[in-house]
Amino acid sequence: MARIFITGSADGLGRAAARTLLGEGHEVVLHVRTPERAAAVADLTARAAGVVVGDLSSAVETIALADQVNSIGRMDAVIHNAGTYLEPERAATPEGHARTVAVNTLAPYMLTALIERPSRLVYLSSGMHRGSSSSLHDVDWTERRWSAGEAYAESKLYIAALALAIARHWPEVFSNAVDPGWVATKMGGPGAPDDLEMGHLTQTWLAASNDPAAMVSGGYWYHRKRGMPAPVALDPGFQDQLLGRLAELTGIPLF
Repeated sequence: MARIFITGSADGLGRAAARTLLGEGHEVVLHVRTPERAAAVADLTARAAGVVVGDLSSAVETIALADQVNSIGRMDAVIHNAGTYLEPERAATPEGHARTVAVNTLAPYMLTALIERPSRLVYLSSGMHRGSSSSLHDVDWTERRWSAGEAYAESKLYIAALALAIARHWPEVFSNAVDPGWVATKMGGPGAPDDLEMGHLTQTWLAASNDPAAMVSGGYWYHRKRGMPAPVALDPGFQDQLLGRLAELTGIPLF
């Protein structure tokens, strides 16, 4: 059985993924944003391999979160599930970053760099990434007029490109991006039309399955079917420029 860390385990797709993996007998490390949120996973805690706490909008807490995960031991897989959507304004983190960028892109980048390298990495993107700008000039929205939808879409383009960059640079790791679809979570809303179950089962399949179809790298997945991300996400030049910008913004190099 595998040991798997899932960010954003308190609700939505992360909680569903944790419940599924625990039911399959895997060791799951849960993540909540604050100590108070631990109550939301109380029903899973007894079966979990641990619960770690940290607000992904804070670089300091994200670094401490990586330390907590490493103290438990090496993970076989990490699912970067946590995210935030449609911030009405450019809410700033303690470090001054746009919160959407910090949670959706900077935090998974930092955790990737700081957590002991697992065998599998799964990153949650979104189909909205295909409509985003591919410019890396103002990743953190310090110059542009804020657009919640565009900021979200860009953050999901960056996370898809990060997943594919990791697959290229770390050939011993299975690294994939997942589009879970527009599903009825707190973030997606009750009227979302896509299949909630398939939204999380694609994550768990890529993280833990011994199915040869799941033991691959560099894929962009929707409901266990391989798809095509935006062409720029596949561009090694864009990927490496993005890694450079993320290293500058966080002060943490990936290599």
